[in-house]
Amino acid sequence: MFKKKNTEQYPEEKVPTAPRYHGRHQLNRHPDGLEKCIGCELCAWACPADAIYVEGADNTDAERYSPGERYGQVYQINYLRCIGCGLCIEACPTRALTMTNEYEMADDSRAKLIFEKQDLLAPLRSGMLAPPHPMYPGSTDEDYYLGKVPGPEPTVDVPGGPGHTAEPQPAAAVAEGGAR
Repeated sequence: MFKKKNTEQYPEEKVPTAPRYHGRHQLNRHPDGLEKCIGCELCAWACPADAIYVEGADNTDAERYSPGERYGQVYQINYLRCIGCGLCIEACPTRALTMTNEYEMADDSRAKLIFEKQDLLAPLRSGMLAPPHPMYPGSTDEDYYLGKVPGPEPTVDVPGGPGHTAEPQPAAAVAEGGAR
């Protein structure tokens, strides 16, 4: 009677999840925008609920989606079956598949709970190119897997500071105190 109530006012007030919470899956990208998924299908084999379908295809010199020989051409996760165990994450050899903190996936249509590749891919950040495109000049497949591919140049935006422009500047230019 005199205790504080523990009721959470969801969905009006969303409680933040733990950093390692298992939510929606995400297919990650390399720093230059190429996909990390190599279409090996190990995640599908590891899934005890048979919720993942992967169809691999070969990369060509004209169209390259990932740094290796293959890429995941078709990638689907059926959230009607997924139990959120994370075994698919452990099975992925390239760390292409991770889980985000997003947990609101309820829908009134069963078809909307089957996520396709475009729904799962991480968004392109600034400096990334949308695949297909060639690998970073002078790099090999090993460089990608070892994380030695340079990403987009980090930017810093100091509003009202010296050299401030409407668009962010490279960190090196801000450190020198001048604009580009």
